[in-house]
Amino acid sequence: MPLVVDKDRCPQSHRCPMISQCPVGAISQQGLGLPVIDADKCIECGKCKRICAMHAVYKVD
Repeated sequence: MPLVVDKDRCPQSHRCPMISQCPVGAISQQGLGLPVIDADKCIECGKCKRICAMHAVYKVD
């Protein structure tokens, strides 16, 4: 069950702070667009969920 970023909660108006904090480099962002979490790289440590001030990261069932 991968982690994803909710487009309705993410402001997409800045460089996402989760990118530099991900220990495995699983988060990417095109310009100021919606950050994407690569399910193949993600180890589901939860750090991105703790860092996101908008609470936009959640687990897909």
